[in-house]
Amino acid sequence: MSREPTVQGMAEKLSTGVEVLDRELAGGLPAGSVVAYQAPAASQGELLLYELTRPRETLYLTTIRTEDAVADAIAAAKAPTGEPKIELVTGEDPIDSTRRAVRNAFEGMTVIIDPIDPLERADRARYEQLLNEIRNHMINTGGIAFLHALEGPNPPAHRETTQHMADVVLDLDVDRKGSEIDSRLTVQKYRGGKIPSESIKLDLTERVRVDTSRDIA
Repeated sequence: MSREPTVQGMAEKLSTGVEVLDRELAGGLPAGSVVAYQAPAASQGELLLYELTRPRETLYLTTIRTEDAVADAIAAAKAPTGEPKIELVTGEDPIDSTRRAVRNAFEGMTVIIDPIDPLERADRARYEQLLNEIRNHMINTGGIAFLHALEGPNPPAHRETTQHMADVVLDLDVDRKGSEIDSRLTVQKYRGGKIPSESIKLDLTERVRVDTSRDIA
């Protein structure tokens, strides 16, 4: 039975599985949310994706790496993770493959698409339709979808479409300062919710933790 769409601010909140993020978001994200998570390809940003699999059953759709590569990476992670169902969605029509896969997501499930980039290069109208279908399915099942968007010098043609249609946009900024790596997670958009006033300084060496070291000018 389908659920009635709810106002984001009034929907049940679900844990992301990442303690620091849950804390900043006052308990987690509203059920039914579609989240765009932007992170540099050459970063430890995937650790956050792996921890997202912990609190609930997860459907992990990989668009580039093989199922075995993703499973091995999750198994090797020192972060707390779940045991997601992993599917490769490629082929001649990745939009249709993704649509079919997402339809199989059941009640309260987390869906991860890693990365969303190949789909952002498809026909715009079909991509917009896919995002609408993903959001409707998340609302109907009370789940959360995370779209992993790789940041680089040449973003896909429809990256702004992803940002516009997502309910929440998380941005991981990584800056190397000598031998130190400064990683900060910012909530850039939170439709119907309150954006934290400051970015979160993270330690991404082995898992997602708050970096408690002091900034030195």
